[in-house]
Amino acid sequence: QVQLVESGGGLVQAGGSLRLSCTASGSIFSINAMGWYRQAPGKQRELVAAITRGGSTNYADSVKGRFTISRDNAKNTVYLQMNSLKPEDTAVHYCNADLTEWNGFAYNYWGQGTQVTVSS
Repeated sequence: QVQLVESGGGLVQAGGSLRLSCTASGSIFSINAMGWYRQAPGKQRELVAAITRGGSTNYADSVKGRFTISRDNAKNTVYLQMNSLKPEDTAVHYCNADLTEWNGFAYNYWGQGTQVTVSS
């Protein structure tokens, strides 16, 4: 069993910054890709940013140049630095991980979500 625990969400004014963290724990052999998704009210969940174990990154066009994803493999943790936040960034942000457990099987896990609210 694996858990993803997120932190760092909150309320911020437009133009401000927040840093999200997500730590995976449990029966983990290795973590492959990790990512952040978000879901605004009435909208589908969408990819914000993703990072491979080797450090290759992918960003949604809407956050390029403002958000930075990084990870610490030794801590099984992924971060999302969000700068120049806009009201349209308001959403529940979810951590996601593709990993292999000690039983040799691959699984995909989601965190519980953390609310990010940007006021205008």
